[in-house]
Amino acid sequence: MIDHLGITVSDFDVSKAFYDRAMAPLGASLLYMVPQEYTGGAMVGGYGRDRPVFWLHQGKDKPKDRQHVAFTARSRAEVDAFHAAAIAAGGKDNGGPGLRPHYHANYYGAFVFDPDGNNVEAVCHAPE
Repeated sequence: MIDHLGITVSDFDVSKAFYDRAMAPLGASLLYMVPQEYTGGAMVGGYGRDRPVFWLHQGKDKPKDRQHVAFTARSRAEVDAFHAAAIAAGGKDNGGPGLRPHYHANYYGAFVFDPDGNNVEAVCHAPE
């Protein structure tokens, strides 16, 4: 249903460094930087596995509204690795890897706040 989405970040380089490390365990990376001549001078880059689906957009100020973004992990091990990498990249823990049976029996996720305070999650819906 969602083709792609983006969030505004206050410091593109700091957020890029965080997402470069956090996305690697999910098999995703920065795939495209939009030329600044098309963005009014803002830095805009897209992450994904085969095509950009998650975009960072450089804002002028720290975003006032925090977003929640959940990325699909292909295994529970990817969720674990995402959480460890995101914490190592400077993220703040918002719920370590584990089952969340209040969502459904196989909901295995981990939550981290990114440098702007967005709640970033990796989730696997497959049974162990």
